[in-house]
Amino acid sequence: MRRPALIIIDLFSRFDFPDGQRLAPLALKAAKKVRQLRNIFDEKQWPVIYANDNFGDWKCGFHQLAEVCRHEEGPAGDIAKLLFPGPDHYTLLKPKHSAFLATPLTVLLAKLGVDQLVLVGMALDSCVLATAIEANSREFSTVVVSDATACIAERRQAALKLLRSTGGVEVCTSAVLMGLHGDHG
Repeated sequence: MRRPALIIIDLFSRFDFPDGQRLAPLALKAAKKVRQLRNIFDEKQWPVIYANDNFGDWKCGFHQLAEVCRHEEGPAGDIAKLLFPGPDHYTLLKPKHSAFLATPLTVLLAKLGVDQLVLVGMALDSCVLATAIEANSREFSTVVVSDATACIAERRQAALKLLRSTGGVEVCTSAVLMGLHGDHG
């Protein structure tokens, strides 16, 4: 039996980047699916790990960043309130696209005995994709939950096609994933 970890990528955001305002409502929609998955992982006591950009603020910690978002109006605040990390969740800041690059993620996964990564968050065509490719190269069983990811519409199909062509990365919906792990509700 696999020991999965839910990796929540970059959902804490102020959406103050190019296409951010277009991505914000899509991220909120994905965040609602992520919350459902997080609840299941919490119930099963499987690890939940947040990996988030640091907004270029090298003095800010993860919870400070999440607090900033929680006080924003609109999708940024809504997502932060919906997904604010609990005391049993793991958090790390990442300087670039992949959740592996220059972070302790590999060591954390080994310490937790994780061999399957369930990737959710934003953006599917950037940070989720980079993390999936790197997870696959590190020989983790990797699942990208398509309806729990945000992506600009015109980029979504290309990103999904690339992920499916990678070999070793499975793409499925949250309903399929819940079915695979014995949850049908």
